[in-house]
Amino acid sequence: MALQAGIVGLPNVGKSTLFNALTAAGAESANYPFSTIEPNVGVLPVPDPRLEQIHSVIPTDKVLPTVVEIVDIAGLVRGASVGEGLGNQFLGHIRSVDAVLQVVRCFEDDEITHVDGDIDPIRDIETITTELILADLQVAQKRGERLVRAARGDKSLEFGRDTNEKLLTALDAGTPARAVKWTPEELASLADSQMITMKPTLYVCNVSEDSVQGNPMVDRVAEYAKAEGSGVVIISAQIEAELATMPEEDRDEFLSDLGLSEPGLAPLARETYALLGLDSFFTAGEKEIRAWTIRRGATAPQAAGVIHTDFEKGFIRVEVYRIEDLVELGSEAALKTAGKLRVEGKDYVVADGDVMHFRFNV
Repeated sequence: MALQAGIVGLPNVGKSTLFNALTAAGAESANYPFSTIEPNVGVLPVPDPRLEQIHSVIPTDKVLPTVVEIVDIAGLVRGASVGEGLGNQFLGHIRSVDAVLQVVRCFEDDEITHVDGDIDPIRDIETITTELILADLQVAQKRGERLVRAARGDKSLEFGRDTNEKLLTALDAGTPARAVKWTPEELASLADSQMITMKPTLYVCNVSEDSVQGNPMVDRVAEYAKAEGSGVVIISAQIEAELATMPEEDRDEFLSDLGLSEPGLAPLARETYALLGLDSFFTAGEKEIRAWTIRRGATAPQAAGVIHTDFEKGFIRVEVYRIEDLVELGSEAALKTAGKLRVEGKDYVVADGDVMHFRFNV
């Protein structure tokens, strides 16, 4: 899938440290603003216990998870909407992604400077949000001028004009576009508007190693996020950076000593995947068991096309079963005998967790 989530935040909140850990892409990390100028793109595997459930029944050589694409975007500063700190360039990078992961600093460290001098996660969130709203406001104002002129000669454009006015009113009041109640028709009208604040947002609280469990700053961010309907993930970029360089056999003991059951990247990957509106289906055979990514609501031929375009073009039917039935019955042969292996056609909407065998003719 081409969908991407972009990591944003103020300088020195830990974005590039986190990105290095989750992708091993080598993004530069330094104690000064703008250490990342061009956006770096990496992939983050999405842990999924369902893969091992399938593998417990079907022996295979490889088990391959799906991934999400993450873009590391340089730090924004106050005034970015009017070009401060290479703001126009960075805002353009944010506008091109599909969801926003806003890294929020929730740790104290005298050796890592903060652009505003002290640590206040809510102020940092509001700084970023204000800059994104101001950037959207500029775009919406220009869009509105075009729609007003066009609607004078074409009454069919009046709805789009009025919807844009609703958008302008919200932005002018300091409300992100995603926080406004829109009808499906209004959302369709705004589909080409490229509003940054319309993008789904996840707040990533970067904490110190000794405050992964229990942090008052995280509590404040969680309360703020809940009020606007966004999610929160707690992670220590420093811990993740240490794990990335640690031998695999030592990682479980390290996590256990910290009271953690899994690396912070695991829930980050799952939450990002959900934020992007993605689902997974699986294929299983002698050579490999694999998770595949689809947009939520995809049809069976569209899912087939994720594997290969020829599968979609020549789609005939798909055999589908659920993992829980496979685990209960113990084999695909038993699924067939029990009538648990369904045959679906081109109109079938894929459900998250389907195991699928495609039949096609090219």
